[in-house]
Amino acid sequence: MDNNEMDKLRILLSHWIEHNKEHSDEFKGWGDKARNMGKSLVQRDILDAAQYMEKSSESLQRALKELDKQRP
Repeated sequence: MDNNEMDKLRILLSHWIEHNKEHSDEFKGWGDKARNMGKSLVQRDILDAAQYMEKSSESLQRALKELDKQRP
């Protein structure tokens, strides 16, 4: 992988991490709205999705950290 590709991958990883956080926050907000509508099972599933999004971000963070270890 050349330096341009590694730089692009670093940028993409950072972008994906931030994007996931935005989605997770939005999911949580809609989970609250679902709860307020009396839809606790819907809220549960939405919050599960938020947790999966956060778990995904943890994996992306590890990938970024590993990539940075190999930085020239």
